[in-house]
Amino acid sequence: MVLGLTVLWVLLWGTLTAANVVTGVVVGVVVCVIFPLPPIETQVRLRPVGIVRFTVRFVLDMAASSWRLNRYILGPRPPLCAVLAVRMRSPSDLMLTATSVAVAAVPGSNVLDVHRASGTMYVHVMGAEGEAELERARYEVLRLEDRVVRAFGTRADVAALDARGGNGGAAAGSSGGRGGPWKRP
Repeated sequence: MVLGLTVLWVLLWGTLTAANVVTGVVVGVVVCVIFPLPPIETQVRLRPVGIVRFTVRFVLDMAASSWRLNRYILGPRPPLCAVLAVRMRSPSDLMLTATSVAVAAVPGSNVLDVHRASGTMYVHVMGAEGEAELERARYEVLRLEDRVVRAFGTRADVAALDARGGNGGAAAGSSGGRGGPWKRP
């Protein structure tokens, strides 16, 4: 942390001098002593197959969402929007954060709030034409959580996901199974 703050200090001053480095170290130590950070959960398990699966599906999801968003923008009428409450299945704060970042990166959706105690993510989605589209949006958020946890989660995270229906939406009141509540035409 002190090293990072020192680098930031030198960058803010714009010149690499011995005085700036020493001052940066002093400022870094003072900041870390006066404003200590809470312990951060850093237990991540990198699973190469899960990472590849996450990356490929994430790129495909971004392309499909971009296409869908363009269709809404160029359509004859403005799209209907909705705010959905989606209860996440993994209890890990790190997995909740990673999932919310991934959801926010997909065009047409935005994370408005995350209730940490209940693990509920409130997501704004475009294209809420009917109940089927709302279920599709919920299902996509849960599928994304499934891929994030299976790519970066610990064994406990994966076990919690499986215990709560880790098929990408089976526990969220959908029709269950791998196909989920939304079928492509």
